Amino acid sequence: MSNKPPIEVPQGAIRLNTDSQKLEFYAQDRWHEMVTDSPNLDGGVRGLHGGGAASTINTIQFITISTQGNAVNFGDFPQRQYLTSATSSRTRGVWMGGYTNSPSSTYINSIQAVEMQSTGDGFDFGDLTQTAGYAGTVGNQTRAIRLGGTAPVNPSTNVMDYVTIATTGDAVDYGDISDGGRTSTNINSPTRGVFNVGGNTAGNQPSDLDYVTIPTLGNSRNFGELTVATQEIFGASNAVRGMLAGGYQTPSNINNIQYLTIATKGNSSDFGDLVAAMRVSAGTSSPTRAVWFGGLTPSAVNTIQYVQIATTGDAVDFGDTVEAVYEGGACSTGHGGL
Repeated sequence: MSNKPPIEVPQGAIRLNTDSQKLEFYAQDRWHEMVTDSPNLDGGVRGLHGGGAASTINTIQFITISTQGNAVNFGDFPQRQYLTSATSSRTRGVWMGGYTNSPSSTYINSIQAVEMQSTGDGFDFGDLTQTAGYAGTVGNQTRAIRLGGTAPVNPSTNVMDYVTIATTGDAVDYGDISDGGRTSTNINSPTRGVFNVGGNTAGNQPSDLDYVTIPTLGNSRNFGELTVATQEIFGASNAVRGMLAGGYQTPSNINNIQYLTIATKGNSSDFGDLVAAMRVSAGTSSPTRAVWFGGLTPSAVNTIQYVQIATTGDAVDFGDTVEAVYEGGACSTGHGGL
């Protein structure tokens, strides 16, 4: 197939190259082969979960996404954190901001990281431009972006900042989101990140979806709306389809799973149901499966559940986390941004 498109193609478009039988994405005026899997020590896409509330843990745990079973210990972070989120390259995961109760209870600006190929402890990466929690993240092989959140002096910040994953150091400004506050996480292709915006208080159920073009600094733009408006929703995606699950809709948690096509702006559609109504789980993915760790039902749970991204339907049990947990962050060696 020719590398030059015969017609105008939108940035972030996905195609199947019928000659090579490989997925490709369009960026910077050309088609690029998409890396949809990544080998590691156990031969499959590895999903990591770090931090979280319940006991405000600093535990890092992992699964092999292709193989159902319980999570096992990976290592520890230097700082306890929850209200955090994560994204990764194929080799390094970064957890951005959050809240800690050690040595005192406070929002933090810490960025912590872990080398994902082999088990071991995490390390300090740098700092965000501000202290913030409840912030989503999106990322690709090179860049991790923090999306708004809540901050101690402002219940809703619209600041986005980013780091280059391969290089430790402090975050720098990326742009602003359209409506500050709590955001969802981990729906991205190599070029586009999509997220729910406008969650400010426990009684607010926002429906707006925004997107950013990950390689290009700037403000977020409108993508569409959730079919079911909710707060504290959690995401996961491959390079084509994004999944948004659960959340809180006054007066209770919900079990809806919604999906969208990342390259095509528009509203979400119904996908199926979670194993139970819950909020503040942490999600990640392989090219074929979305998995979610823990959550509140309203009590903390140790459930890991998954769906096959290409096929609508209900989530099924995957295994158990090391301990009951919620408000942690998750990433993988083969999520949609890789």
